[in-house]
Amino acid sequence: MISGDLLILGAASIVGFYMAYNIGANDVANAMGTSVGSHSLSFRQAIIIAAIFEFSGAILAGNHVASTIGKGIINPIIFSSNPNDYIYGMLSSLLAAGIWLNFATKLGWPVSTTHSIVGAVVGFGIIARGVHSIHWNVIIHIVASWIISPVFGGIISYIIFSFILKKILRSVEPVLATKSYMPIISFYLAFLLSMSIVYKGLKNLHLNLSIYNSLAISLTLGLVAFVLSRIYLSKVKVDKTAKPWRRLPAVERIFRYFQIVTASYMAFAHGANDVANAVGPLVGMITVIQSHNISSTAPVSWWILAFGGSGIVIGLATLGYKVIITVGRKLTDLTPSRGFSAEIGAATTILIASKLGLPISTTHVLVGSIIGVGMARGLGAIRLSVMKDIVYAWFLTLPAAMILSAIIYYLIGFIR
Repeated sequence: MISGDLLILGAASIVGFYMAYNIGANDVANAMGTSVGSHSLSFRQAIIIAAIFEFSGAILAGNHVASTIGKGIINPIIFSSNPNDYIYGMLSSLLAAGIWLNFATKLGWPVSTTHSIVGAVVGFGIIARGVHSIHWNVIIHIVASWIISPVFGGIISYIIFSFILKKILRSVEPVLATKSYMPIISFYLAFLLSMSIVYKGLKNLHLNLSIYNSLAISLTLGLVAFVLSRIYLSKVKVDKTAKPWRRLPAVERIFRYFQIVTASYMAFAHGANDVANAVGPLVGMITVIQSHNISSTAPVSWWILAFGGSGIVIGLATLGYKVIITVGRKLTDLTPSRGFSAEIGAATTILIASKLGLPISTTHVLVGSIIGVGMARGLGAIRLSVMKDIVYAWFLTLPAAMILSAIIYYLIGFIR
């Protein structure tokens, strides 16, 4: 490997880490925002959980064969005649997406990492190979996700929290109602989370479980969760002398523990789905630098996933508080029961949509879920000015990343 290649590799590693850092500061932060905002977790606890489950998700369930060009936006084979164009293009894309995420994070905007990198790839692709090199049908699907993601998440979370509000929180005996309904909710939660993991989720373990085996495992785990929650709740004492509304803190304490479970799952799912994507372009550049050949896919080693995971955790720890404040506290007031409803609604939406092949953004799903929970208490529970700023940021993400990437790629052309 010549010195020029080493220089490019060093630059790619720095930019890749910078991108992972900003994914942690924005994407992971908004996923943990509901738990921190509802005070189910402290900021430090959220970092620890994110660190553990992000790595676990990436290593156990992550896709170790990442698309090197980013979601099929552009065919890398068109760069076969000049692989350096591809390397500099992906470098521009990572840097542009990272800059936009950094800018959005500092303003407290929860935006989509996937949309950022996709927009950046489109920007350099147009400059490098023209408008016809882009797969515009994929872009249409992404634009559709701006509507599909938050609406689906909002509707499901609205239904879940409305049920909890009516059957538990507004019950004459809220603690007793919790003891009655929470085991059923626990069964659903365990079934949902296990199905999302075992059914075509553990790619790296090559289990390849059928739908029937996955259902059997998930139903069994659901029953275990049902029994364990019944045992736990049987030990919760009811102060029958207190007014019903004074018993709500006890109910919220119960939901706090269940929300920690959902927060752990959200971190695991993010690690499985997005960490490899964060380092995918970096892997593509490394492969091209080493072989001087273009490939549509490339293997992702565990140490590269760990490299990306480190950047994500550091980003969450140092800058993630800004997005956490927006998602967890500014958009609507969250309690453990509300945060739990938003997270389980988001998890349900992500599972259903991914299995149906619908285009979604996990960021948009979660924000939509929080809005749905707020709407269950009336429109006044939503801070519309904050929601408006978030929606503006969503629509700005794709064009902003495109323009930044095109400018960076154009400037690199003068240097090399």
